Amino acid sequence: MSRFGIELLSVFGMNPVEHVALAADLGCAYISTGLTQLPFNPHGYAPWSLRDDPALRRRLSEVMRDRGVSIALGEGLIIRPGVEMADYAADLEILAELGAGCVNTASMEPDVNRTADQCAVLAELAGQHGIIASIELVPASAAGTLAAALAIVHHVNRPNFRLLLDSMHVFRSGGSVEELQALDPKLIGYAQLCDVPMPAIEPDYMREAMFGRLVPGQGDLPLAGFIAALPPDIPIGLEVPMLAQAQAGISPRQRLQPAVDAARALL
Repeated sequence: MSRFGIELLSVFGMNPVEHVALAADLGCAYISTGLTQLPFNPHGYAPWSLRDDPALRRRLSEVMRDRGVSIALGEGLIIRPGVEMADYAADLEILAELGAGCVNTASMEPDVNRTADQCAVLAELAGQHGIIASIELVPASAAGTLAAALAIVHHVNRPNFRLLLDSMHVFRSGGSVEELQALDPKLIGYAQLCDVPMPAIEPDYMREAMFGRLVPGQGDLPLAGFIAALPPDIPIGLEVPMLAQAQAGISPRQRLQPAVDAARALL
């Protein structure tokens, strides 16, 4: 099994048990998941919730053990105005129960100081479970550039709080391979891989990020340099949502096999 994973956003509502089976069939060792289904579901999967369904959690644990796949990243712990990170404590317990290696947050909070303080709470909560926590660099957020995300990591100042580097977000925000190479590897906790054109063609950044990314090698990002700058022991999630293909009836395996093949060639 490779160090690659299949991200939640790439499978558009798939049940986590099926998600694990897909990753294993593609030769990937990891998945990322949230506790509930994402709202877009072009294949019409049945609703599911790891938060509300203990039997599903047990089945997921069994399948992960049997197929040699684990949860590299727990998602959905978003920083929002009026929401306290402590409110996610029960979700963190479930993700810890399922063996998640890292939990990620992104900020929808315009107040940079509050974002940093909430990240500190997440790091403390995650640390109680022996889990790494990360902040995702996302343009136009409180962690919208590499410098801004780094400042938050330094504010938190805990060894289990690190950067999540998504290739689209890093390079679209103006980051460079040279800046990544200059980072202390201990500050990088997780990476996500995809490709996009440079400059952007789609005017709606978040629409492209959520629905229209490209297989590695089909866009303009310096992905070989991106991978080479990462610590060699962290998982790399393939976040390649291709909604138009899903809506056209192309199966998840057909969509994602080229992404896995391209990522392996880069590595």
